[in-house]
Amino acid sequence: MPLFSTAHSVFSGLQPAAVWAHFATLCRFPRPSKHERALRDELLTWAHGRRLASEVDAAGNLIIRKAATAGWEQAPGVVLQAHLDMVCQKNGDSEHDFLRDPIIPGLDGGWLVAKKTTLGADNGIGVALILAVLDSADIAHGPIEALLTVDEEAGMGGARGLVPGVLQGRLMLNLDTEEWGEFYLGCAGGLDVNVERPSQPAAVPDGYQGWQIVLNGLRGGHSGVDINEERGNAIKLLVRVMRQLELVFPLCLAVLKGGTARNALPREAVASFALPTGMGDRLAAIVAELQVLLRSELQGIDDGLVLAVLPCAVSKVLATEEQAVWLSTLHAAPHGVRRMSRHVPGVVETSNNLGMVDLQPTGGSCNFMVRSLLDSASTALADEIVSLWALSGTAASKDGYYPGWAPNPGSALLKICQAVYKRDFGSDSTVQVIHAGLECGIIGAKYPGLDIVSFGPTIRGAHAPGERVEIASVASCWQLLTAILAELR
Repeated sequence: MPLFSTAHSVFSGLQPAAVWAHFATLCRFPRPSKHERALRDELLTWAHGRRLASEVDAAGNLIIRKAATAGWEQAPGVVLQAHLDMVCQKNGDSEHDFLRDPIIPGLDGGWLVAKKTTLGADNGIGVALILAVLDSADIAHGPIEALLTVDEEAGMGGARGLVPGVLQGRLMLNLDTEEWGEFYLGCAGGLDVNVERPSQPAAVPDGYQGWQIVLNGLRGGHSGVDINEERGNAIKLLVRVMRQLELVFPLCLAVLKGGTARNALPREAVASFALPTGMGDRLAAIVAELQVLLRSELQGIDDGLVLAVLPCAVSKVLATEEQAVWLSTLHAAPHGVRRMSRHVPGVVETSNNLGMVDLQPTGGSCNFMVRSLLDSASTALADEIVSLWALSGTAASKDGYYPGWAPNPGSALLKICQAVYKRDFGSDSTVQVIHAGLECGIIGAKYPGLDIVSFGPTIRGAHAPGERVEIASVASCWQLLTAILAELR
């Protein structure tokens, strides 16, 4: 039985019912990275009730084992893998609390969507598919190990903490990709650059008044999957606006904040500052001109950009030299695609996302997430960013390195997946390498020889409000997953 009834809910009538019932449970439990415990405990209790062997390892991952179907005991063991946490993003007008409130999905044609928040289909649908396999008494399969990791979205802490020797399976199906009909055989690795710079606040000059500029309306999105679309980065755009205003006004910056997740393209940013009294009309006119300019540059990519000017209270500002360091360096800092792959046509090789900034009169911090299909290239770009900040004596550290997942074109598991897909769906699948971080590379490094393939349903807008999953593709994933398991004898 599913974890709880979904009667009279948005999930009523959706097929396959078991998968959607389990996804409904995930929506009930807030699960930002590092806050997965309540959900994990619920699933652990459920597994015990189903008499499934289960454990929580030292890293916090949940591992559930299901014995082979009678007669399938000699089939190769299969690891089914997904992550429990989700990226938590919401619109500025949403009061949703990701530490307390459930996700509220709705139907939009053939899609399930959360309009003002992320939905958590990344990677909740993968988890739901796995739970439905564990729950079923009708699927033929060999020994199964479900590996449900934690902290994937904030640094892959669960996969990092997985120790060798825990998993016995020889094959692994990762269910964390977002384009139905594609099998993934490789992914980018990466690391973070974290910047910290303390400072002493300065007084607001006499005769100055406070103002605030809010930049919003951008699409945001996944910092790996969507980075090639050249969507607007709210932080970079607002820094550019502030630099333009510095050319006109004796501006004193107080606050600059933008972005809420390292692996999401920042959609909103805000700056507070002080100007000489009486400059409001001129400020509003210049900002209106800049809005027109930026909208024209982003036409067809990010048409919703809005710049709003509001009066505000400002009590302290940055010292002049600190303002210069932060605005100049953020303006010069890289963001976006560095290079396209020369080996995988149409796929980004190396990129960087300036994902979060929090600048106050007492100091500030920011985060850059660097990705690459080449481990050496991600390290090289991170070193460039560290060197840029070093010019001003600012501390910048590299952290959270994880390896890429190197493709194995000779994968026997891939050949089986492709054959099953063609047999059951009547067309050829495609094989891809993704410019996003999957846990496959980390897990594969701990378990040499593990044959890994990844697939999933069609998800749009992951890591941004309005995230949606195509309902029909979830049914197709379920059909494919169960057929692959039945083929692995």
